[in-house]
Amino acid sequence: MARKQRTGTVLNDTNEKSVVVGVTWLQRDRIYKKARRKQTKFVVHDEQNSATVGDRVLIEESRPISRSKRWRLVEILKKVDVAEVQPSDIDSEAVLSGTAETDESGN
Repeated sequence: MARKQRTGTVLNDTNEKSVVVGVTWLQRDRIYKKARRKQTKFVVHDEQNSATVGDRVLIEESRPISRSKRWRLVEILKKVDVAEVQPSDIDSEAVLSGTAETDESGN
């Protein structure tokens, strides 16, 4: 019997060898017949710790690996580019007050 496969987006990658993947799907409202977007979260085993937040991944059903992990990472379909400027590098107070200096070198 073929194993179930889902495509989703990595929501969390802080744990060792584990990622949380969100799979979105549509559900029609019983009364209004309007489609609503729903999201199911799966805890996925990532042996190489290769997936990062925002990546589009293919996951596959597997035997129970831990209490919550029943899925494993098959492949990363699309990697997300990491921003060169980290949020901690931005002086938010200066940006909000409008006195932020623009640096030509990017540092």
